[in-house]
Amino acid sequence: MKAILEVKDLWKEYRRGVQKEKYLSLRENITRGIKPKRKNETFWALEDVNFQVYPGDSLAIIGKNGAGKSTLLKILSKITPPTKGEITLRGRLASLLEVGTGFHPELTGRENIYLNGSILGLNRKEINSQFDAIVDFSGVGAFLDTPLKHYSSGMQLRLAFAVAAHLEPEILVIDEVLAVGDSAFQQKCIDKMTEVSQSGRTILFVSHNFQAVRNLCEKAILLDHGKMIGNGSVEEIISQYRQNFRSAESEESLLDIPNRRGSRGLIMANLLSNAKDIEWGEKLKMTLMLKTETPADYRDLEFGIALQDEYNKSIIHLSNKYLKKNIERHLNDNMMYTFEMENSLSQGRYSLVLFLRANDIIQDWLSDFLYIEIPEGNQYAYHNSSEIKGLVQPGFQMYVKEKVG
Repeated sequence: MKAILEVKDLWKEYRRGVQKEKYLSLRENITRGIKPKRKNETFWALEDVNFQVYPGDSLAIIGKNGAGKSTLLKILSKITPPTKGEITLRGRLASLLEVGTGFHPELTGRENIYLNGSILGLNRKEINSQFDAIVDFSGVGAFLDTPLKHYSSGMQLRLAFAVAAHLEPEILVIDEVLAVGDSAFQQKCIDKMTEVSQSGRTILFVSHNFQAVRNLCEKAILLDHGKMIGNGSVEEIISQYRQNFRSAESEESLLDIPNRRGSRGLIMANLLSNAKDIEWGEKLKMTLMLKTETPADYRDLEFGIALQDEYNKSIIHLSNKYLKKNIERHLNDNMMYTFEMENSLSQGRYSLVLFLRANDIIQDWLSDFLYIEIPEGNQYAYHNSSEIKGLVQPGFQMYVKEKVG
């Protein structure tokens, strides 16, 4: 089977500091000759990228911001040319890279549908066969004859995705632009892309949402500073990304946090945690370092942790006391206190509360200083996250057994 997309020795060079020429005044012309000229430096946005995609493949393109993902998609979509290299396409390609890309703001929604269909090489009859489905999916029927410049960014996104997905290109290219939409629309798009993939068409998908990538794609490539450093299964590439780029823990000072209360004889001074970059099934790890503000003998330490939802309702409240992990005495300010917590939270944003008790007195209490973002998805890898309503997703099993006798 021939590859539907082949990328060979692809390079893309950009130039920093290039500005468009403009008409200058006499003063500007004189001062321009005096000022030292700014050097225009070049850099490679892509370097020697090679891969193949076959009909029916769903390929994720993964990498940090600035890795070259969007540049690659713009070259594949013929928005910008490569500096050197070869791209072979064996089919029509439709792309959704940025809100408004490929649309004319002065044309109506209806006219833009026909314009995009024509760009893909479809005749009016072929566009008409999908027209009602496009309008229904986008939900902009009431504004179909309104110029696009009057659409909100969300309306433009819905129409653009509907056009790209329903005009049946052999290759569908989707960038992180889906993050602009609400969660319900994102899920609707993921479901549609799954349907497109199952129909035998090819998808290239750029996203930082690894759960969406897992649900949609089987293969992935990994970019770093324009170079392709990984090519394999989705799980292999996600694992490589996490190993290469994710900082497992970040340290921050707590000394200047204003939202604190307590006697503050003994305070929480530094926090080392993975709270800002955590996924399902991964334990929340916290290491606290204390500072003695008032010299004393601090005994019977209790560390408490609470997670609150966006309405400040406590979801989890734990401490070492519940585990009978007694800390008899704080010896010195070089001591590090570490604890772990299972993460079974559903998608959402949570705030962290920490408190420290010693000598039967609340010494320090911190709130609203650290937020944990659990991205869209669920730890069961269920295709429709919106159906899972609970704030906590515990592990569970179901057993079926036939009664004997």
